[in-house]
Order: sequence, then C-alpha cells, then structure tokens
Amino acid sequence: MQRLLVFQSLWAMERRHTDGHERSLDENIALILDAGFDGISAHYTSRAEVQRLNLALSGSGLGVEGICFPRTVDDLRLPLELAAEFPVSHLNLQPDIRLRRVEDCLPLLDGWLCLAEDAGIPVLIETHRDRMTTDLFFTLDLLEVRPELPLLADLSHFLVGREFAYPVSAENHTLIQRILRNTWAFHGRVASREQVQIEISYPHHRPWVDLFRQWWREGFRDWRSRAAADAALVFTCELGPKPYAITGPDGNDTTDRWNESLMLRDMVRTLWAETAKLPTEPARRCN
Repeated sequence: MQRLLVFQSLWAMERRHTDGHERSLDENIALILDAGFDGISAHYTSRAEVQRLNLALSGSGLGVEGICFPRTVDDLRLPLELAAEFPVSHLNLQPDIRLRRVEDCLPLLDGWLCLAEDAGIPVLIETHRDRMTTDLFFTLDLLEVRPELPLLADLSHFLVGREFAYPVSAENHTLIQRILRNTWAFHGRVASREQVQIEISYPHHRPWVDLFRQWWREGFRDWRSRAAADAALVFTCELGPKPYAITGPDGNDTTDRWNESLMLRDMVRTLWAETAKLPTEPARRCN
C-alpha cells in the first residue's frame, strides 16, 4: 500500500528568538517524535554532524531526509557515503550553482544521477531559489532535455519567484503541473506572490493556503498514479525561521511556527486521504 510520510525540518525547529534560547537536538527530536511525525530533514554534509544526529535518533524509528548542496559532481560523494552509512529515505540535492545555459547544467545533473545510481541511493533535485532550479522556465527547459529528471518540489520558490498574480492563471497552473509530474517528494510551506513564507493560521491568507492545497493534492494524485504500489511519499514541513518567517517589531515570529507545522502536518495528511478516494490513472513507473 502506498504511504505518506510527513517529516519535520530540523532547520525549521530553530527558534532564533530574541531571548536567545534554542532547544537542544535531543529536545527537538523528542518534540518531533511525540508529535507523531514520521521523520526529520537534516543536512548530510558533515560526518561529525551526521554521526551526532544518528546518535540522537537511535531507537526513535524516525526516518531521515538528507540535504546537500553540491557545486561539482564530486561534491556529492560525501553525502552519498554518509547516506550509505546512515540510511535516508532520499538525498535532497540543492544544486548550488547558477548557470545560464541548460547545456552547461547537463554534465552536472548526469554526473550526480550516475553517482546516485551506482550508490543505489535515491537523489532528488530540489526546486529552490538561488540554485540551478531558481527559475521556473529554466527548470522546465531542463525537463525538456532530461524528461525523467527526479524533482523534489518546493513550490513556494516558484510562486514568489514568478510573482504569480491571484487568481493564478490557467497557463501558470499548467506550468506547475508539469513540475508535479516529475516530483517524487515535497517540501512544504505556503507562499504569496510577495513572501516566500506566510502565516498559514491567518484567515486573510486562506486564498494562498487553498492554492497550495490544490497543488499538493494534484501532486499527490499524480505521484500515486506512477509510484510503485508499496512506495512512500515524503512531505517535509519546512516552516523556516527568520528571515523566512515574517517577524514583528520585537524581532520575533508573528506566529508559533511549531504549532503551524502541526497544522501543516494535519493538512497534508487530510489531502493524502482525499486523493485515495479519487480515481487514478494506470500506474506509470519511473525508469
């Protein structure tokens, strides 16, 4: 049976409050576990930090999404080694390079995916600002020449990057749907055309919340139609600390991001249950 796994970002657990207090790693892991999340998202770029994380997770049963930021093909070798030693559901690759021509990106993408295939570890390319995938049109051009490119969709970056007007046009919905057809995992926050992360608990933000609910529902349904019968889809709640989070004059978040993460967790689980009731297309599998 296909499953949804909802992870919580460790970066999103940072308070960055003016009182200077930060919870320990163990405290954050305990909070995430007690709240019923299925796993965590953390950087996989330092052996010492990953070893520390693995110790903190021992016996918890929580899964892990590893994040890395390679600039060259060889930069992926260490994250892959760590992922082999300390298993992950997948590696989330943010390509930390900003090339202007699609053809210049292909040796990097092909090299990363070749290393991933040899290691037997799923590697997904995240859609993210200030990365190779910063622009929606450029990312679509990449898909034209690499139609099987496996993506991890953080749609907030495309919405704010392109400043989609509301209501979103049919043309822009179609562009997002093309991204969703290559999506194998999600990072979740709600953006507006002006802000990458808005407070999902504010009633006046409901139109943007409903927009993302629509996109995620479509993404879940599309994933169900092509993933294996026993596959798991990872959705990471990633309500980041300031400056992602909007702050008030006191320098602190305008809402409780942890509580909003719980709201987001419940929201996506409801969407997942809804997609199980919708008719699906015949299964298509990724090569």
